[in-house]
Amino acid sequence: MKLKGLRWYIILLIGLATVINYIDRSAINIMWPYIYHEFGIADTDSKTTLALITTFFMLAYALGQTFTGKMMDAIGTRLGMAVSIAGWSISIALHALARTLFSFNIFRFFLGFFEAGNWPGATKSNAEWFPAKERAIAQGIFGAGASLGSVVSAPVIALLFIAFGWKATFLLIGGLGLIWVIPWLIVNKANPDKHPWITQEEKEHILSCEVAAPDASLNAPVLSWSDLLKLKSTWGIILGRFFIDPVWWLFVTWLPTFLKEQFLFDIKQIGAFTWVPYLFAAVGSLSGGFYSSSLIKKGMEPEKARKRAITIGCVLMLGALTAILFYLGSLKEQPMLAMCLIGVTLFGFQFLIGNLQTLPSDYFNGKNVGTVAGMGGTAAVIGTLFTTWAVPVITKTSYVSFFVLAAVLVPVTWLSIKFMSSKKLN
Repeated sequence: MKLKGLRWYIILLIGLATVINYIDRSAINIMWPYIYHEFGIADTDSKTTLALITTFFMLAYALGQTFTGKMMDAIGTRLGMAVSIAGWSISIALHALARTLFSFNIFRFFLGFFEAGNWPGATKSNAEWFPAKERAIAQGIFGAGASLGSVVSAPVIALLFIAFGWKATFLLIGGLGLIWVIPWLIVNKANPDKHPWITQEEKEHILSCEVAAPDASLNAPVLSWSDLLKLKSTWGIILGRFFIDPVWWLFVTWLPTFLKEQFLFDIKQIGAFTWVPYLFAAVGSLSGGFYSSSLIKKGMEPEKARKRAITIGCVLMLGALTAILFYLGSLKEQPMLAMCLIGVTLFGFQFLIGNLQTLPSDYFNGKNVGTVAGMGGTAAVIGTLFTTWAVPVITKTSYVSFFVLAAVLVPVTWLSIKFMSSKKLN
């Protein structure tokens, strides 16, 4: 049997995994403002406790990014992705058994560790299945899965919570990932050079790119973490992720709490409004991928095209965040305007992040792509931890500092990427 466009089935499955990833991780942020009393937590301590829960998740996420990146390089994306999603699905289901905050945090830790594998796994899979001119589109599709997951998670989690309660909600969403593993193992039988279903035409198209060729992949040196940290390109990716990813997480973690505190929303209203910014983000993810890919098809070097897309994303983010700060006092009476401005911020983030996440496959080949992607992911988590700890402190009286923090991180990110080496190193 031959299947035309096999690479698109692979990336659609990865995109679906990313949707499930974000449904699972978003569940606690959506339900937390309405369940923290069940753990004996006072109103004044709810944000600090959520920051603690998020810290357990993010610490594991940081470890997971690096170690699952190595795992993807060691056992391949087929088995690596299956291990990751099965692990995080079991972990989210175990949340239903939590009786104390300690046990809740333990389950959260395992969720973070296994969920981290989705990103280095997707980046490595895209390097295997797509030539450079299509790689940002593929990354955009999988990135759109993160946004789409956030779009559907708010109404889905709200409906499940109202209908069945928080424990059953965790169990039900845990089953989604275990179901996903079945078609993944069936469809993704092997890499494109050995897959029995791939057409000869598609194989030649994928392997036409020098960096995707099997010989180049086999002959490239496998660098250690210390060797990679000596390279300017590695540091550009690490610093870019360190500064920009916290902006996304500020909204993923704190948007429901922001809406409850600033607009006095109940969970039904959060389900009705929270999806709007992530719809913008989904469009931004696809747009950023198509934009840089169109530049590459016109003859621009992949690294230069990615950096141009990153610049546009930074400009959009900074403009939207500045507008939020300017109008923040009047946004309480205009919640939809607030959602749209946040939406433009997340559009800009997703416009650039897919291109930033694709850079490891542009600068590196062989068995270093997953490792570098994982190192960048770890840096992203470390940066996010700092902002997570800061939010309960800086939002005690208002959210002005919250948006100032987000705005400051954007130009620093651009500077980190601007001065990254544009020379392929191995």
